[in-house]
Amino acid sequence: MPVDPSLVGREFPAPAPLSVTPERVSAFAAAVGHPGEPGDAVPPTFPIVLAFDAMQAFLDAEAIDLHRIVHGEQRFAYARPLAVGDELAATLTVTGLRQIGGADIIATASEITDATGAVVCTGKATLVHSAGSEAGQ
Repeated sequence: MPVDPSLVGREFPAPAPLSVTPERVSAFAAAVGHPGEPGDAVPPTFPIVLAFDAMQAFLDAEAIDLHRIVHGEQRFAYARPLAVGDELAATLTVTGLRQIGGADIIATASEITDATGAVVCTGKATLVHSAGSEAGQ
């Protein structure tokens, strides 16, 4: 079933804030093969952790199966670098939706804010959703 076009403009917050700890940064860096030593800067792709939480909130709220999603694009625009000690929150907004060849192309923006509410970075992603065939689901 196609995604409902009325989703454009709706917001989906991540279920909980995320503390940027040295342990989380080290685990993330190791998982993505980011070179560095403990105490180095937070990898620039670290916000995907929180952006994914917000995306999962969106998928859960709309009963969209993750296995039907292909991640088409991701980019981040920073207001400032992330730092250990930051307490971050994320809210995903569906910014666009179009159907092409039986697939939903979903544009999203995840605003990552710190404990003061200041924007730290914005992640933009394109998700390709395959609704599957009615008979073959």
